[in-house]
Amino acid sequence: MRITEILRAKGGDVATIAPDASVRRLLALLAEHNIGAVVVSTDHSTIEGIVSERDIVRRLNEQGAELLDAPVSAIMTTAVRTCEPGDAVDGLRATMTEHRIRHLPVVRDGRLVGIVSIGDVVKSAIAELETEREQLVDYIKR
Repeated sequence: MRITEILRAKGGDVATIAPDASVRRLLALLAEHNIGAVVVSTDHSTIEGIVSERDIVRRLNEQGAELLDAPVSAIMTTAVRTCEPGDAVDGLRATMTEHRIRHLPVVRDGRLVGIVSIGDVVKSAIAELETEREQLVDYIKR
C-alpha cells in the first residue's frame, strides 16, 4: 500500500500554524481539530517545522505556564522528516517506529499535500490484514 491510498481515504487537509503564533493558539488549534500535531508554515504549503502535543508537554514541564504566550517557533521541531505520496506504507511504519515519530507530513514537489499519523498507518495495516483474511477464507471455501 502507498501513502497516496491513505490520503485518498482521509483527505489532504493539514492543520498549519504560523511560527509566530502563540502556543496558546496552538493548543486551541489542536483541540479544535482533535489532532496531535500541527505543521508550522507561513504559507500553508512549505514546512518550517512541526509541533506535537509531546513537544508542548515537555516544554511546559521545563518552562511552566509562561510557555503559553511564547511563539510556536520556540518549541517546534525544525528537522522535519517527510514522506511522498508514492512511498510505501511499510517503509513509513519502519521510519515512524525507529525514530519514534507519530506524524509525518506528506510532500509532493516540495509542497505540503497531507499528513499521515501512526494511527493512519495502523489502520492501513489492519485493512490489509482484513483483505488478506477475506481472500484466504474465499480460497479455502472454493
